[in-house]
Amino acid sequence: MLMRNRRRGFTLIELLIVIAIVTILVTIAAVKLPKALMNTREMSALVTVKAIQQGEIMYSSMFNKYAGTLAELGPPASGQPNASAADVLGADVSGGLKTGYKFVVAERPGGYTVSAVPENYGSSGTKTYYSDESMVIHEHSGPEPATIQDPIVK
Repeated sequence: MLMRNRRRGFTLIELLIVIAIVTILVTIAAVKLPKALMNTREMSALVTVKAIQQGEIMYSSMFNKYAGTLAELGPPASGQPNASAADVLGADVSGGLKTGYKFVVAERPGGYTVSAVPENYGSSGTKTYYSDESMVIHEHSGPEPATIQDPIVK
């Protein structure tokens, strides 16, 4: 009974095939990754606009008016929350920048407006958002800021 000497491991051809397959998969992933990241930033901006809306509702119930700036919704530098810094939003949002988007809250008679625009159009996002005290969010595909005339986000 002769025992054959079994070889272990992969041949050079097998290794080259595996490397070629991995290279193809990495190339496909690298092409789709920036688009996926941009979609994630856009969804995060939409969620942040909703958080600002909720913050405005809380602020209104505490102070009988809407906040005119993000700083008024954010945490106080020291001491207790007050009308200048109600602590209804985190410092990450009240600073105006989050996940590649710039957020602005503006006061208007009897209400407020919220706008979200990409920090770098095309890489941070391709959509802008607008909302007001009606709690409806409008979306614009393009570098111009969204307005009340733009389509409603569904």
